[in-house]
Amino acid sequence: MAKFTLPGLSAEQGAEVAAVLQERLSAYNDLHLTLKHIHWNVVGPNFIGVHEMIDPQVELVRGFADSVAERIAALGGSPKGTPGAIISDRTWDDYSVGRDSAQAHLAALDLVYIGVITDGRKAIAKVGDVDPITEDMLIGQTGDLEQFQWFVRAHLENSGGSLIHENGHTEKEAASQAR
Repeated sequence: MAKFTLPGLSAEQGAEVAAVLQERLSAYNDLHLTLKHIHWNVVGPNFIGVHEMIDPQVELVRGFADSVAERIAALGGSPKGTPGAIISDRTWDDYSVGRDSAQAHLAALDLVYIGVITDGRKAIAKVGDVDPITEDMLIGQTGDLEQFQWFVRAHLENSGGSLIHENGHTEKEAASQAR
């Protein structure tokens, strides 16, 4: 950690916020790779719609990672964007679905979004009192992720308002229920 941080924050506060952001950076790097994996491995009747829906999500999440990394640097930290950092920071399992139908991937992706959004909300709570600028950035990013999840869920909802994979607790279970 550098000997400086942003005005209005102590070095300790800057380090605290940077640590929270490092977790978000690793989550976003993992998410954009997972989204590309889905993009490359989705098959079936809804292939093109899902294939094309995923790329804008990838680009925006890559942008989130860049914003978070630059904020870490502004706080005096050193952002870690390596595969090892993703693995080290990971509190989740690697994405578990390979080549599969659009419905199967979307059901699994819904669970991925639940995890990323839940962790994003926890990060917002952690930084809110210390750094409202970072809080605002994370709120915007989490809001965009919630919209992406809504796009995904729109493909998975039945006419009764239930998700076709609602009893799936793992990506593989959700994918299986959606097939």
